[in-house]
Amino acid sequence: MDISKYKQNPKTAYIAESLERLLKEEADISTLSPEMADLAKEELVKIEDQKKNIIDQMEEILKEEEKEDEFPNEVVLEVRAGVGGDEAALFARNLAYMYEKYAEIRGWSWKSLDESENPLGGFKEASFEIRGKDCYKDLRLETGVHRIQRVPTTEKSGRVHTSTASIAILPMRKKTKIDINPIDLEVTFSRAGGKGGQNVNKVETAVRLTHKPTGIVVSCRAERSQNANREKALEVLSAKLEILKREEEDKKYAHERKAQIGNVDRSEKIRTYNTLQDRITDHRINKSWHNIEAILKGNMQAIIDDLAEAS
Repeated sequence: MDISKYKQNPKTAYIAESLERLLKEEADISTLSPEMADLAKEELVKIEDQKKNIIDQMEEILKEEEKEDEFPNEVVLEVRAGVGGDEAALFARNLAYMYEKYAEIRGWSWKSLDESENPLGGFKEASFEIRGKDCYKDLRLETGVHRIQRVPTTEKSGRVHTSTASIAILPMRKKTKIDINPIDLEVTFSRAGGKGGQNVNKVETAVRLTHKPTGIVVSCRAERSQNANREKALEVLSAKLEILKREEEDKKYAHERKAQIGNVDRSEKIRTYNTLQDRITDHRINKSWHNIEAILKGNMQAIIDDLAEAS
């Protein structure tokens, strides 16, 4: 019996040791004389049962790991202001707040990795780490362009503005097939700034990575050390490169691909928030929900459920 796959996996390695001991006992019994082996038949039955239980346990662990690799319990949510200037940046912040509150309702952890604000406090771009059971499974369909139609607080004439912000949900998989060549990286460091104590502005802990072949830029300033920020930035970059690779493969086989909402392009408009009509419409499933104020405070489970049902 080949048990190498169990020994190589950290989650099953310690259980595989028990299986190894049982296999050795089984082998030892097989070397006994026929008379002695006859007496050990009952022991062999016990060993077989124990082996089966251990293998079943390890297979279950491997299945759970495969499931978690498909739908990891950690994501990075990126929000970026689109068309609409300052109003778009304010909308980007509204969306970030909505997801933060939704994460709070679900009992997920929420952590800011990097934020770039405009003078009004909106987000030009920002990224956040979310950890919790089913966070990728439930949020993966939020990727795309969100559009809002409302009268800005700064608008004196009461004219309705339309602005956009894009959301990207990056699954943080433990197993990645992406190899990043250090030669392809341009790394710069800066002072973290913002909250975090007296020394936060004195040490250059914030990290910015530029992947030269693709032009993808990732920043992280959430961790206390330069190395920790660099590691986190590399994880996010790997996730972005994996998505880019998948998108390129999708384009190659676009004629074979079914029109599923789970395969939405990040540049595609997926949802409109119309404050005058108090209505949110998801264009992929042509369904609307009311009470924008409550939804923007994180009460968006109905949207998540309806999208999951349609996907």
